[in-house]
Amino acid sequence: MQLDFTNLPPRDAYRWMISTILPRPIAWVSTVDATGRTNLAPFSFFQGVCANPPTLMFVPVNNRQGQKKDTLRNIEAVPEFVVNLVSRSLGEQMNQCAALLPYGESEFEKFGIASTQSTHVKPLRVAAAPVAFECALDRVVLIGDGPLAANVVFGRILTVHIGDDMLDANGEPDPAKLDLIGRMGGEEYSSTRDIFTLERPD
Repeated sequence: MQLDFTNLPPRDAYRWMISTILPRPIAWVSTVDATGRTNLAPFSFFQGVCANPPTLMFVPVNNRQGQKKDTLRNIEAVPEFVVNLVSRSLGEQMNQCAALLPYGESEFEKFGIASTQSTHVKPLRVAAAPVAFECALDRVVLIGDGPLAANVVFGRILTVHIGDDMLDANGEPDPAKLDLIGRMGGEEYSSTRDIFTLERPD
């Protein structure tokens, strides 16, 4: 089978991409607007970029009407955010945050998600998240226009919070304890507990 993406409608291209680029880690991003109202939304186009300087990226695509999502609107007003990682135990609450709420209505409050203060940024972080990256906006790169066009948000990592109970005996993050979930195609997810080892060549 071969697909010509140059002639594929964006919705079809999106469907094929999310069904084959697997698994995708989830950035559960918390932001605030100019008046301090909180927002919390999941994104599965997400990845670390580099360590010098420590940088990550996530991608809030435009909605079906070609408009910016609330997360991006908030970051443009207050250029800070927190990327909370999602354990399996938080999966249901994360999924609820994909619901379309009126701008300014808080997912933390709507879905009863416990929050806690961040150290260096204004947005709250998810209290139960096994890992949370506090970030300052580096830049936003626009790719395309209209529905499903990308707003690639790059964030400079300022602080990371990792639960002490997520570490192994050597003080390193333990994938099994983190039990992070990743997005598969459709409504399916995977977990970091399914692990195998391949020795890297010199």
